[in-house]
Amino acid sequence: MDPEKWFAQYDEKLKAAAASANKAEQALREVGGSATSQDGEVSVHVTANGGLSDLVLRPGVRDLEPEHLARLILETSRKAQRDAGQQVVDVMTKFVGEGAALDAVKEHLPQGFTGDGRDNPMDLVARRDKRSDEEYFDSPPEVIK
Repeated sequence: MDPEKWFAQYDEKLKAAAASANKAEQALREVGGSATSQDGEVSVHVTANGGLSDLVLRPGVRDLEPEHLARLILETSRKAQRDAGQQVVDVMTKFVGEGAALDAVKEHLPQGFTGDGRDNPMDLVARRDKRSDEEYFDSPPEVIK
């Protein structure tokens, strides 16, 4: 093969790879995950890397114990991170396809990410229980295993 032709083809491949990388970078900039707690009191939005970019607490959080509110915020954030993770996987699958590169991306996704668009059931937060202690202990909630 003619060296000039080979270099021209190689240059075209490099330009195509750079254009694809730029498209992937732009698509990843637009990724963000959102989630709202089951009771609707907490909403979060995260960036592609899982960083919290917005947090909305509705008036009902005033009735929550601080520990429960903290747990609710963390769990809702994790759901948003998994949402963002799924979007990252979708973008990267489009640009790199299935294989080792995509597996490497998946390894760095938030804990609880299943890769199938479903939440890990162990990470879900139960709805706030407004029963009295006596009613609660007479009929406690079912524990999911």
